[in-house]
Amino acid sequence: MTMLSSWLMLGLVMAAVSSVKSTAEVMSHVTAHFGKALEECREESQLSAEILEEFKHFWSEDFEVVHRELGCALICMSNKFSLLQEDTRIHHINMHDYVKSFPNGEVLSAKMVELLHNCEKQYDTITDDCERTVKMAACFKKDAKAEGIAPEITMIEAVMERY
Repeated sequence: MTMLSSWLMLGLVMAAVSSVKSTAEVMSHVTAHFGKALEECREESQLSAEILEEFKHFWSEDFEVVHRELGCALICMSNKFSLLQEDTRIHHINMHDYVKSFPNGEVLSAKMVELLHNCEKQYDTITDDCERTVKMAACFKKDAKAEGIAPEITMIEAVMERY
């Protein structure tokens, strides 16, 4: 390997690392902003105070996305930003626009909608909207972590005050 190709390879690796970091950073903005609607939706979705407190740690390894009420809260929160269609399925255009509204959102938009849509398809036969949504959220969390776009808790905390 020549010196030039070594530098080129290093540059590509650094660009890939930078890209993953920037998508996780955008995801921290999306998470912080989206999470602001949680308190408004708590009562409507019958979310307990305990689950509400746990939800603040959505991206941590310890938080399990399993409670039906959480799915109801996610539907309510999504509706606050017009992110769902009438059948509670993702509104792809609105989701793209929402993610792109954040700093550097264009680097995350297509991947996020793709992951959400793939998870949505896996659970499409579940007729209970809240149950389907919580399963979809668990799938999205797992896939976002696998893709390296899930934010660190410290990233979310750093941007919380902006929203």
